[in-house]
Amino acid sequence: MKQFLLIAFCAATMTAIAPQVEAAQIKRACLASDRAAATRDRCSCIQRVADQALTRSDQKTVSKWFEDPHQAQELKMSRTARDDALWDRYQNFGQMAQAICS
Repeated sequence: MKQFLLIAFCAATMTAIAPQVEAAQIKRACLASDRAAATRDRCSCIQRVADQALTRSDQKTVSKWFEDPHQAQELKMSRTARDDALWDRYQNFGQMAQAICS
C-alpha cells in the first residue's frame, strides 16, 4: 500500500510539474541565446507576454527559432493559412514584448 501511494504521489507531482516546465519554453530559449540583452528579467517578461499572446503550440515552435532563426524565415515565406496565422500571432507577440519588456 505504501508503495502504491508513493507511486501515485510521484505521478501526480510529475503531471503537476510538467506543464510548468513546458510553459517556460520561450524563457529558456531566450536565456540560452547568446544575446547580450537576454537577461533573466527580460526573458521572464518575454515569457509572460508569450503566455498571453501565443498558444503552447506556438511557443514550442517559436522557442526553436531562438536557436535556428532560419525556421522563422521558412514559416514567413510559407503560403499556408495556418503558417500565415502563426506569423501574424508571432508579429503581435513581438510588438507586445518590445513595448512591455524594453
